[in-house]
Amino acid sequence: MALVVEQLSLGPLGTNCYVVLAERGATDAVVVDPSGPAPEILARLGELGASCAAILVTHGHFDHILGVAELAESTGAPVYMPVGDRALLETPTEVWGVLVQAWAPDVLVEGGETVEAAGISFEALDVPGHSPGHISYYADGSLFSGDVLFAGSVGRTDLPGADWDTLLASIRLLAGSYPPDTAVYPGHGAPTTLGGELERNPFLAELRTP
Repeated sequence: MALVVEQLSLGPLGTNCYVVLAERGATDAVVVDPSGPAPEILARLGELGASCAAILVTHGHFDHILGVAELAESTGAPVYMPVGDRALLETPTEVWGVLVQAWAPDVLVEGGETVEAAGISFEALDVPGHSPGHISYYADGSLFSGDVLFAGSVGRTDLPGADWDTLLASIRLLAGSYPPDTAVYPGHGAPTTLGGELERNPFLAELRTP
């Protein structure tokens, strides 16, 4: 049975936050990248009749962690944070007048682990390139790619700790790990599929070279 994935566009950059349930009517959910005020996320959880069982963070850029502290404090849900980006969550930051409250993660993720939450098994993959500690999460045909891969684009590599060759290697890893019909839920923009991006994404021409 396919996961139920609710996409919320939140925060100053319209960053995608995902509320993920094992099935329609499930009473527990996982929140991926709380990118805006917790009340908006809690309101959607309430509409779905679900509680937040875990918070998964793909990476530590401010627009992906804006609501982590508030949501974790409100729900008591454990926070899973990439070990390579932990300092970005543990240090309070103000960006564009928006305060990102510091929070100590409950579980540090390196890649290779399985995160069990809300009746869902998420595979964690180490996919650096956009940020040093970036993690993507895969479960039941759905890939939460963070800012590694988008519909028609890829993550920026002009930021501190980013690197183009590393990012391309990470996307190659994803392509080799999951089937083409894998649904990709990116950190920005519309959902897509892994195969569709490998076929048409102009940034991935190197991966299409025989």
